[in-house]
Amino acid sequence: MNENNILEMSPENSGLGKVEIAPEVIEVIAGIAASEVEGVAQMRGNFATGVVERLGKKNHGKGVKVELTEEGIKVDVYCLMKFGISIPSVAQKIQDNIRQALLNMTALDAQEVNIHIVGIMFENQKHEVEYEQEM
Repeated sequence: MNENNILEMSPENSGLGKVEIAPEVIEVIAGIAASEVEGVAQMRGNFATGVVERLGKKNHGKGVKVELTEEGIKVDVYCLMKFGISIPSVAQKIQDNIRQALLNMTALDAQEVNIHIVGIMFENQKHEVEYEQEM
């Protein structure tokens, strides 16, 4: 990891140059991988992501925070679950899906994938029960 918060990949020296991956790319990959899991109602972003989506742009990194540390990549995922699902089971699937997607697409292994359940979405109701937390 270098000081510019960009991951530099160098698994083998091919002599062709270097590949750098911005943390925002990891956020998008993790966001899509998490939202693919059955039982996840939606990802939870902050006020800024809500404004961007109202302007018509889909934010695939919504609800994902990536931190680059000396030990490795730390991914925090904030999501709402569907009512009636097994939260531990779905959380494990989210972690597995994110790890696999990152490994397949970037050859990077996340050191931590933390899942934060911030609410429950009821299917037959149009409201959600959400735990207030600042990301």
